[in-house]
Amino acid sequence: MWVAYKKGFKAWLRLEKSLSAHSVDAYLHDIEKLTQFIQLQGWMYTPDQLNMEHLQQFIRWIAELGMTQTSQARILSGLRSFYSYCQAEQLTKEDPTILLESPKLKRTLPDTLSYEEIELLIGAIDRSKPEGERNKAILETMYSCGLRVSEIVGLQVSCLFLDSGFIRVIGKGNKERLVPIGGNAINQIRMYMEHTRKFQEIAPGNEDVVFLNRRGAALSRVMIFLLIKDLANKAGIKKNISPHTFRHSFATHLVEGGADLRAVQEMLGHESITTTEIYTHLDREFLRKTLANFHPAFQ
Repeated sequence: MWVAYKKGFKAWLRLEKSLSAHSVDAYLHDIEKLTQFIQLQGWMYTPDQLNMEHLQQFIRWIAELGMTQTSQARILSGLRSFYSYCQAEQLTKEDPTILLESPKLKRTLPDTLSYEEIELLIGAIDRSKPEGERNKAILETMYSCGLRVSEIVGLQVSCLFLDSGFIRVIGKGNKERLVPIGGNAINQIRMYMEHTRKFQEIAPGNEDVVFLNRRGAALSRVMIFLLIKDLANKAGIKKNISPHTFRHSFATHLVEGGADLRAVQEMLGHESITTTEIYTHLDREFLRKTLANFHPAFQ
């Protein structure tokens, strides 16, 4: 009974929302949980027949299954998207998810690196090896522009406007944004392009990819993760860091320096300002520590 709704929702997510295959699968998995619950209850309801009380029972059921609050909130987000689709296609008269309350989530602050730690990490790169210039260019660009790991591995030569000091980034949902790029990253990209990439044999279909592996193909996200873990060990940095740590550090250093939150949102490619606002919490913690360290009367 729900098969047609799921097919339509899948097409809507792909065509209207331009979501990746992975994101589409996650949303469909959330709706699959709901239909599983409906079947267990012996109900023969269509989406238009479900009300808020039915969905509250569903939320209690997934909680009883032992799902974390984060997983519950994600599933609820999937339900809201599904009913947005149903409303857009006039399949339902009302949206029963409007008054549903999300589980209260504890917002954890991500690990960040200081500028000195980033310098240590980059300094641990062995530039005598062929991939050294490439690796330095990758880290300089990630920190300079606050890129996601998927954005750095997908960066295209045709999206580099180094003379103008910008790069075009293709982010989540294939949304494009222009991001300023700093002098260190520009110089290092040029160094890599002129002294390493220029002499590589490039695999077919990868001619426009900036950062290549030894086989002349695009790097994987796992390779970036392993690179950063290895450099952290060499640099003696004990924090739990990943490629995303560079993005957090980029945003944190901007906010600590007094950057406008809307500008940071634009550079990070956040759809909602509330996602960017986590860095105001980081900034307050920075201010508190500054007072604790330097104010004689602060206890």
